[in-house]
Amino acid sequence: MTATEIQSPDMSSSWPLGLPRSLEYPECGADAILAGAARSYPERLALVDGDTSLTYSQLHDQALRVAQGLRERGVQPGDAVGLHMPNSIWFIVAYYGALCAGAAVAPINPAQPVTELKRQLDDVDAKVVFTHPSCAATAIEANTLSAPPRILVLVPGVGAQSGHCEGLTSITDLASSKPLADYRVDPNLVAHLQLTGGTTGKSKAVRVLHRNLVANVLQSACWRSGHRTELVDGALLVRPIEGAVTRYSIVPGEGASISIAPLFHGLGLVSHNFTTLLGGTVILGTRFDPDRFLADVDKYQVTYIGGSPTMYYALLRARTLREHGLGSVRILGSGAAPLDTTAIRTLREVFPNALVTEGYGLSEATMGLTMGSPCDERPTPLGSVGLPFPDTEIEIRDEVTEAVLATGETGQIWARGPQITDGYHNEPELSAGQFIGGWLHTGDMGWRDEHGNLFIGGRSKDLIIYKGYNVYPQPLEELVCTHPDVLQAAVVGAPDQLAGEIPVAFVVVNPESVDRIEQIATEIMDHVATQVAPYQKIREVYVLDELPSTQTGKIRKNELRDTLAP
Repeated sequence: MTATEIQSPDMSSSWPLGLPRSLEYPECGADAILAGAARSYPERLALVDGDTSLTYSQLHDQALRVAQGLRERGVQPGDAVGLHMPNSIWFIVAYYGALCAGAAVAPINPAQPVTELKRQLDDVDAKVVFTHPSCAATAIEANTLSAPPRILVLVPGVGAQSGHCEGLTSITDLASSKPLADYRVDPNLVAHLQLTGGTTGKSKAVRVLHRNLVANVLQSACWRSGHRTELVDGALLVRPIEGAVTRYSIVPGEGASISIAPLFHGLGLVSHNFTTLLGGTVILGTRFDPDRFLADVDKYQVTYIGGSPTMYYALLRARTLREHGLGSVRILGSGAAPLDTTAIRTLREVFPNALVTEGYGLSEATMGLTMGSPCDERPTPLGSVGLPFPDTEIEIRDEVTEAVLATGETGQIWARGPQITDGYHNEPELSAGQFIGGWLHTGDMGWRDEHGNLFIGGRSKDLIIYKGYNVYPQPLEELVCTHPDVLQAAVVGAPDQLAGEIPVAFVVVNPESVDRIEQIATEIMDHVATQVAPYQKIREVYVLDELPSTQTGKIRKNELRDTLAP
């Protein structure tokens, strides 16, 4: 069958009722998202950080003052501003202040060592860096190695550099300026210089334009709330789509979410803009404690929870899981890595009024490409990451020939849509190899069913080749997790002299089962063997206290593979 004979999946029976296939994307920057929230919900709490809070009107005012302060210190549209700090109210104030000034925000992991921090700041040529007392010493040391030194801005917080620090500007001084007036951000400017995780090498900065960010936020808002937007005097305002609002839809101007995902990661920032557009209250946190998290869900009557599988697995193990009222939650969204079907079923039981939905995306696509269906009438199959967002195309292509594959065949995922970013900063060759003719070559493996639902098979580098056969880890991980004692699993390839590679499982088991480890390992291998072809069998099982993962919840399979190296 040739590529021209391949038929695209028919989504007519799976597309969520009432949702449009295409949206209008106003010509505006992300500043219009905050402006819209301040206009529509001025007195509603935007942020809660311990005892500190800001309404949307206050957040907008603070952001415009910071924007003016940056302009007075020489920051021009297109310049880069680094955000080197943990989650806090001041992260969001600095973020929107930089965006309103027309600067590109470069969020940086505050745990980076000095040499890597300097390299990343040099790479994006940051003119100003906002930092926090808990990590300011690293920023100061990195700054001494730069010529000329950058302007460092210290935000309030607890740490070694609390209070006044020689050579650092206080954000309160920056915000003492009058609010920036007559601002409109060009949608073609870079909004984020989003640093990728760098788990396979040095990190790269993805150029996320304002138009990419706005498009992805509007796609998410349409999908999760049943609303569209219109631009009125520089502010994005939401309007309901007739027939698209469901019992799971997020209601604008109501509800709350807890932000545990690091804001320096694209998932955290895009999700925050989505919540801002809809006027939700964000409860900020830096450390994830499952029991405290569940208590806050009950206390603040949280309506939306987003996170990684690692977070959800921890919640399911929490001592107080069934002691709190969790009925306020409408949506549980999961990303960063696949969530096993056993966990999905348990989450549906524990959060009785919530839709448990998985999505798929990556920094190179701003963040989101697909999402599970938001309506009961057209549910997403278990194990799927859903359908493409409006105006988003997904193709499965052969890894070698790049020919489009038929429904049900596994290949590499390619994507096209308004959220596909502008490539990598200062990496033209790398960009040319991954951003091709408007399409993004994701590097992930997957397949689609006849209704267009996408299933993830892992990254190409995670593919296991056993005696010439391709073995995809994700289906095996799903099977391993059906064992009642398994909480989490990762499957990788172990070097083998005869087979090339063999599938090996690393698992986390229930604490009560640790005295049955050998028996459980045998049961897992026997169970999987009855469900798969001989070349797909799990050959070894290792039990760990926890699986190594990034701060955003992705399992570090390279570390697991390293433990198996001969």
